[in-house]
Amino acid sequence: MVFNSFEFMIFLPIVFILYWFVFHGQQWKNLLIAVASYIFYGWWDWRFLFLIALTSISSYISGLLLEFFEGKRRIQKVVSGGNIILNLAILGVFKYYNFFVDNINSLLYYIFNYHLDWVTMEVILPVGISFYTFQALSYSIDVYQKKIPATHNVIDFFAYISFFPQLVAGPIERATNLLPQFQSERKFDYANAVDGLRQMLWGLLKKLVVADNCAAVVNEYWNQYHSLPGTAIFVLGVLFTFQIYCDFSGYSDIAIGCSRLFGINLMRNFHFPYFSRSIPEFWRRWHISLTTWFRDYIYFPLGGSRCSKWKVIRNVYLVWGISGLWHGANWTFVCWGLFHATLLAIYNIGGINTKYKNIVAYGHFMPNLKETLQIITTFVLAVFGWIIFRADSITQAFEIIRSMICNKFFDASMIHGKSYLMYGFALLFIEWLQRDKDHALQLPSAGIFKYSLTRFSIYSAILYIIFMYSGTVQTFIYFQF
Repeated sequence: MVFNSFEFMIFLPIVFILYWFVFHGQQWKNLLIAVASYIFYGWWDWRFLFLIALTSISSYISGLLLEFFEGKRRIQKVVSGGNIILNLAILGVFKYYNFFVDNINSLLYYIFNYHLDWVTMEVILPVGISFYTFQALSYSIDVYQKKIPATHNVIDFFAYISFFPQLVAGPIERATNLLPQFQSERKFDYANAVDGLRQMLWGLLKKLVVADNCAAVVNEYWNQYHSLPGTAIFVLGVLFTFQIYCDFSGYSDIAIGCSRLFGINLMRNFHFPYFSRSIPEFWRRWHISLTTWFRDYIYFPLGGSRCSKWKVIRNVYLVWGISGLWHGANWTFVCWGLFHATLLAIYNIGGINTKYKNIVAYGHFMPNLKETLQIITTFVLAVFGWIIFRADSITQAFEIIRSMICNKFFDASMIHGKSYLMYGFALLFIEWLQRDKDHALQLPSAGIFKYSLTRFSIYSAILYIIFMYSGTVQTFIYFQF
């Protein structure tokens, strides 16, 4: 089941009514969430419910065992390590088995001219497996590191792992934030729920109007780069840059807003990343739940930034190589990760990796010239990265970039999707005005916005735009991860 479907429009009100008006008490609400989440996930393919159940059971039991063997660190390492290996093995089989088999075969053939008759598998990648696997792993690691006590309530834990708003594309929640919310009573907060609906509306606008329209142009012309002038190829890159942001952050907005309807607060996943003044700032604002996951569970254990500069750079390359592979079983994702690792290493050597943690041009309508040039530079670097990310192969990625530079770059003919560029820039303009808010539709309660008519007019206008200008429905990009 997906957010932009008729089924979800029926599903959400039913669960909401049952949650607040029929099921009373924390445990009954959690049971409803767990059952509803399994229906939500099983709507796509019920067979993969066994996988998420296995992940949940193994992580739940590992937590109990870690508590039982308190003080016996060696046994705890075996328990925690065993759970990590099991969950990564499940992820590896379904997501990476064929990738590694094909690459090992290619390497053996290239070096020894020998071909192994290994069997590849024709399997469907379970939607969201990387997301809920990492969420389960964080629980096991946090219990091992004594950041959170093991939970004994299996219903609470299943609700934590399978919570439907963020189940298939994040945010990747931590047990330290989400699990305690399932372990306490929730009371309906009208203001919080209404603001959640606003955030959902803004997410739907980003997904249906901007992302889906940009996707139609990108999908049609992406493989025609040989015959397109350089400017048109760059425009395609910009369109995909808008597409992936509005698609993924739109999903996060809907997930976070939907969660607030049930009295659950998820972590922020995007903080207006295209207003960043550097690549390090960009990655503090893009897919925050994943970048902080890699920071806390891989980068810091490797030594983080508390070691020599060259070891810091090594750590950056390791983390971003793994991050690229997390996104998919293709060398383009690894190359994309290493591209950003190189940029981050350059910023690190220049000593500006920790700058710019404040809101750009805070208190001002426009950025100054320096900030403007920084934002443009960061955006263009992101575009090149997304071209690598979108390419079918590394060869195609380099051919697209070469064609962009060599194919009459300043020829403005054959530029398709110009109107959709305006959609993207118009959306960014609104987000610029709201860049100090949690989301772009978080309206103030003063001035003209305090009037119901003003707010109703804004919501009506957005709904009109969604119904009139939505593109052909496209699957959420991050479902494949």
